[in-house]
Amino acid sequence: MSKTTELFMGIRSLFRLYDKMLKKVCTEHDLTVIEADVISFLQNNPEKDTAADIVELRMLSKGAVSKAVESLIQKSLLERIPDPEDRRKNHLRLKSQAGPVTDSIDKVREEFLDTVLEGFTKDELELHRQFFDRLIDNLKRAMEGREK
Repeated sequence: MSKTTELFMGIRSLFRLYDKMLKKVCTEHDLTVIEADVISFLQNNPEKDTAADIVELRMLSKGAVSKAVESLIQKSLLERIPDPEDRRKNHLRLKSQAGPVTDSIDKVREEFLDTVLEGFTKDELELHRQFFDRLIDNLKRAMEGREK
């Protein structure tokens, strides 16, 4: 198996495991996976608070995000706030009623990290962080070069 295929399969496995673990939150709080994903995204990215941000950064379909946002508003977990400078744009904010859901998501995220990082020493984790930071910097530079 090529290194590229191995890398892509590993990344895909990480996403699949996280989604599988997130289903516990969905069952517990009567949410779809996309609804839980939207809540998780907004919880962890307060500066990225529009449906367009979620679509772009989570690579979800516009229709799926729109449906999830509407459902979360109906469930009183999310509110839409018009942008004062651009009336076409709405910001999304989690309501206090989403607290139990975000607490459950935090537990799942901690369990996920404990699972995938099990057995690593502090030194290995620090090396991983350095490697990952450099990898992300390389990706950003490569993407900036291609966009010009």
